[in-house]
Amino acid sequence: MLLNKLINTRHFNSKLLFLLLAGFTLMLALPALAASEGNAEMAWGLMGMKLYGGLALFLFGMEQMSDSLKAVAGDRMKDILAKLTANRFMGAITGAFVTAVIQSSSVTTVLVVGFISAGLMSLAQSVGIIMGANIGTTITAQIVAFKVTKAALLMIGIGFTMLFASKKDSIKHYGTMLMGLGLVFFGMSVMSNAMSPLRTYQPFLDLMIQMESPMVGILVAAAFTGLIQSSSATTGIVIVMASQGFITLPAGIALAFGANIGTCVTALLASIGKPREAVRAAMVHIAFNVLGVVVWIMFIDQLAAFVTSFSPTHPELSGVDRLGAETPRQIANAHTIFNIANTVIFIGFTTQFARVVEWLVPDAPLEEVNILDVRAKYLDEELLSTPSLALDRVRLEVLHMGEKVQHMLDSIMPAILSGNRKTLIDIRDQDEEVDLLYDQIIDYMGRISKGTLSNNQMQDFLQLMSAVNQLENIGDTIETNMVDLGFSRLDAGFSISEPTEKVLSDFQHVVSRSVSNAIQAVSQNNQNAAQLVIDMKQEIINLVNSATEHQAERLVAEEPNRIAAYTIEVDIMEKQRRIYSFAKSMAKSVIPDE
Repeated sequence: MLLNKLINTRHFNSKLLFLLLAGFTLMLALPALAASEGNAEMAWGLMGMKLYGGLALFLFGMEQMSDSLKAVAGDRMKDILAKLTANRFMGAITGAFVTAVIQSSSVTTVLVVGFISAGLMSLAQSVGIIMGANIGTTITAQIVAFKVTKAALLMIGIGFTMLFASKKDSIKHYGTMLMGLGLVFFGMSVMSNAMSPLRTYQPFLDLMIQMESPMVGILVAAAFTGLIQSSSATTGIVIVMASQGFITLPAGIALAFGANIGTCVTALLASIGKPREAVRAAMVHIAFNVLGVVVWIMFIDQLAAFVTSFSPTHPELSGVDRLGAETPRQIANAHTIFNIANTVIFIGFTTQFARVVEWLVPDAPLEEVNILDVRAKYLDEELLSTPSLALDRVRLEVLHMGEKVQHMLDSIMPAILSGNRKTLIDIRDQDEEVDLLYDQIIDYMGRISKGTLSNNQMQDFLQLMSAVNQLENIGDTIETNMVDLGFSRLDAGFSISEPTEKVLSDFQHVVSRSVSNAIQAVSQNNQNAAQLVIDMKQEIINLVNSATEHQAERLVAEEPNRIAAYTIEVDIMEKQRRIYSFAKSMAKSVIPDE
């Protein structure tokens, strides 16, 4: 099961590729290093395998723990994030809390981008949340700094039992979370044991001395974090090295600073090809992290002294042993204080951050907007591992698709009644945009379905799948049927009378209202809006009866082309009734009992 998850989900990504490359490089490089130094006594091959395996366990455990936390708490955290952002200070606190729970600042940022895109939050409001997210990520370092590696196998065993023995999804998620945490600590233990012989290996100690230079430490950690795309993992590995006494506190702080800069790569990569809101959020993240490091780089020694004054000490130890016992907790505390202090310093400048970013990433030209508009605005691969959040993004995208279908529907009747060929062709071409969104949504939902969905999530999934299909049906009905009716009127060369125009337009307004309510019902999971659509059935029947009587009167009237006009008018009514039936199906999916 774990192997399938590793292969079939986003775990098989750049992080895993880097891990494979790093492992092979490590196992090849260590024997070469031994030969070059003339030190054949050290078991370099065994050390390389232990380091590689320990790093694999550590990173995979972090992914397991993070994914389980998002699955357990993701939906509730989304609601908290949406509600508790009234001001910049509450936004920072909320961002810190949500990120600490779901253990992913990138997911928090993705959620924020969705709120901005949907108009639920301004960029200035989001800045405080993004600042707070950095605080939330420090919880990993605090957990890792606790020396509970002796309990790692027990945690793995209990987590495994919960995962495979329970039938409840919630228990399985908690089991996976505990198992992941155990793997983190077990991986730390394996790496720590592997590095123990290096305590007496002078070339390695000389290399670690170079980390005392802040710029070197920052650059190394930034590059490493950019490759594995996890600042928490980098900080954890730094703490493992500190536990062996390889690095001092100032060096560890510099490496933590570099991890903060390196994590910007994740935000930057996630924003590629995304709407301007996503790019701006990534720029806020980059600007805040880089500026924070620039401010503190000259005060590393002062920060180290402050952290040392209140962190636990072990005076009974000396030398490397004392360094290994005290430094991990000190680095974790320094990491937390650094991010809290940066948020306190910059929280008063959220509006200025937003203005600068909007200046750096201006709104797209009108021509570019028209092209980008056919792309999905809300679907984000980062959320695929959290089905509840991914399904919410599908709801937003249904609204996006529905807006385009609604525009086609509102435009088609005037085009049929009095439009020209160009107007009808323009409406037909609009369905290509609907088709593009349909394909992207279906592909995204297909990837959601590969994960494990709870019963409630499966109901939401089926509801959204039905809605997307019905919207596609409405778009196709307009494109293939109603546009052709407009062409038929133009080919026959007759005009529709004013009384008939009124009958058809009145019917169109009701049908358009039903579609609008159905889109609202699905995108907001609004049962009241769904019930309105269902209750419109009698109104539709009354309009059909009234229109039928009018058409019967027109049929016997002495007017030219009355047979052709009658045929087209009947077809228009039939296609409108079909569109209402699609809207009603959408509404019924929101109220399953109906």
